[in-house]
Amino acid sequence: MTKRILAFVVAGVALAAGFEAQARLSAKSPALAHMVFFNLKDHSEGERARFVASCEKYLKGHAGTVYFSVGVRADDVDESVSVKDFDVALHVVFESKDGKAKYLESERHKQFVEENGSKFAGVRVFDSYLAQP
Repeated sequence: MTKRILAFVVAGVALAAGFEAQARLSAKSPALAHMVFFNLKDHSEGERARFVASCEKYLKGHAGTVYFSVGVRADDVDESVSVKDFDVALHVVFESKDGKAKYLESERHKQFVEENGSKFAGVRVFDSYLAQP
């Protein structure tokens, strides 16, 4: 009887260790924040609005996205550290790095770049992993 109990205990410990290892392997990777700052060739209010609309059309609502926003630079905010060399800011937070990779390879993202690439005077991308709560 003691050998049988010992066998169950050993099997239980092995099973628990296996579940723990699986949990570590499948642990969710950190969310990835993808911040893109566009400097347009045409800085007019109308072109900025058209560009924002294009971002919303092609870049919003992708699988793996947990947050999306886009908007024009806040011209009326002027602090000594304010950066003013962009027209439109895009903020997308993905569930993981894999989510961003799928987004970049999507047909909608490719269409966005194809239709808007000639409008860019410059683009800066800032990617960061977000701290887990």
